Amino acid sequence: MARFNLNFDKLPSFIQDLAHQTGVGPACNNPFKSIIIRSLEVLFAFDEAIHIIEQYEQPDSPAVKVEPRAGTGYGCTEAPRGICYHRYTIDEKGIIQDAKIVSPTAVNQPTIEYDLRQFIERHIDWPDNKLQWHCEQAIRNYDPCISCSTHFLKFHVERT
Repeated sequence: MARFNLNFDKLPSFIQDLAHQTGVGPACNNPFKSIIIRSLEVLFAFDEAIHIIEQYEQPDSPAVKVEPRAGTGYGCTEAPRGICYHRYTIDEKGIIQDAKIVSPTAVNQPTIEYDLRQFIERHIDWPDNKLQWHCEQAIRNYDPCISCSTHFLKFHVERT
């Protein structure tokens, strides 16, 4: 959502119009609407892919020859769930000696937990099963893959 909010003005006008029609533009802070944001981003990706394909010119060589040398490289890439940070150290033969990847899930974890606390405080009177279902949805808004890969939510409510 941050990527969408920060770059809304750079989106093609037809996507901006769709965002307005769906009630998420020019900014959205409701994590329960993240699926709409993702859908708009997918539409943008398809539009951009068509543009790239139409503008493609075949290069003289399919790749650039690289001679390995020892060093450490850092970078970050866009991933469907956010920013993925990378760090790699290689030796003089190009063999990876150390690697560190910080996934979007790890980056988003503090915000997920904060949003859950805020959500539960507002809805503590709901029955446990309804509260759990909505908490699971809130987590999936940030990371739709987490529920398939792990038992991600241990749910126990103590009301005083």
